Amino acid sequence: MIKELVSLDSKIIPSPDSSIGAFSSAALYGKGVFTSLAIHDAKPFLWEKHWRRLTHDAGVLGIDLMEFSEESVRRAFDEIVKANSVVYGRTRITFFDESPSSVWHFDAPKRTSVLIMTGDRKSIPGNFRIEMSSFRISSVSKTPGIKSCNYLDNLLAHEEATRHGFHEAIRLNERGEATSGCMANVFWLEGEKLVTPSLTTGCLAGTTREFVLENIACEEVESGQDRIDHAGAIFLTSAGLGVVRVSELNGRKLGGENHPILELVPGNPS
Repeated sequence: MIKELVSLDSKIIPSPDSSIGAFSSAALYGKGVFTSLAIHDAKPFLWEKHWRRLTHDAGVLGIDLMEFSEESVRRAFDEIVKANSVVYGRTRITFFDESPSSVWHFDAPKRTSVLIMTGDRKSIPGNFRIEMSSFRISSVSKTPGIKSCNYLDNLLAHEEATRHGFHEAIRLNERGEATSGCMANVFWLEGEKLVTPSLTTGCLAGTTREFVLENIACEEVESGQDRIDHAGAIFLTSAGLGVVRVSELNGRKLGGENHPILELVPGNPS
């Protein structure tokens, strides 16, 4: 559940009162960047990694963050977490480009706004089931590797998996290589070896993914679906999920119950 209060440009207001310009680039085209963080003991997990990705992605999309320092955004985060009494949960920080677009232009100054919302932890099912998605990712496009507000493909892929009775799905790229889940990164076991798709496949450079790579031996690969189909275990990682062991892929039972990756993230819900 989303908490009642949000922070919009460092002002704490009721969530129904928050809004962005209807004719802005953010509203018309999804021009914005966001990140979701886990909250542990009222503190953000992997803050530095999330902030680095936010500023990088904003630069790629040409979103001006000059008015926002890391210190001011962190202060706004701390204030909304305190106001909503969040101890263990999650937060989303979004920068919206509220400037006019080159297509539908209007007379308004260039402006970026920041929204910080908080919520409870996700409820993780004990029998986490996934499928292979019919939605492909382009490895040569700029946007799949960017966590932008244009997240429609990810959402549609996730909704397809839900309609099929699954909790997530693994997406391939145009070359048939495994990339990531709809909303998470993916790791799997080949024998005793842990592997994950390389960033060259078009997968998102997830912060939890990066944390895993820094702490557990893992090989980054470009591989087709066949290696996923024969994996002994599959794990999904994200700020919302932590690290989750997948119980079934397309109805096939999977192992990995005692793998060290499951103990890596503090407060991991799996």
